[in-house]
Amino acid sequence: MRDADRHVSRSAFAYLFSEMVQYHTSRIRSAGELELKLHEVGQRVGAKTLELVTIREKLMKRESGVIEMLQFVSSTCWKSLFGKVADSLERSTDCGNEYMIHEFEPITNCFVSIPTDLGHLNCAAYIAGILAGMLDCAHFPAVVSAHAMPAPDSEPHCYA
Repeated sequence: MRDADRHVSRSAFAYLFSEMVQYHTSRIRSAGELELKLHEVGQRVGAKTLELVTIREKLMKRESGVIEMLQFVSSTCWKSLFGKVADSLERSTDCGNEYMIHEFEPITNCFVSIPTDLGHLNCAAYIAGILAGMLDCAHFPAVVSAHAMPAPDSEPHCYA
């Protein structure tokens, strides 16, 4: 199968993601509830994505270390999902068992206009859910959350 056959167009993703956000928006009362719903949906996607990527990559062994698994997720899985590797993978200086995968321009935040009543909604909770699903499926249970961070040049560059 060609690589071009494996990718979903950005416009198709934008449409499906915005429809999912609209669907859940009508059933919640706060931005926190919507982020939780997006995280839950992402977890299911993440578990299936990990299975798919390991089959496509013909991996016969499972990563046994946390760092190796995070490197696999932030490179191979990330590229499969978003067409590029994550911007960076870092270990927290405050806590030894805390890691951060940086994506300065999350695709989920490019296609959603946030209503004023939802204020500080971060649609990257969906990506955090995908990551949590992958790690849980690989038997690395983790608490995964999304935090908004400005890009190094501090200008958003989301293009449709």
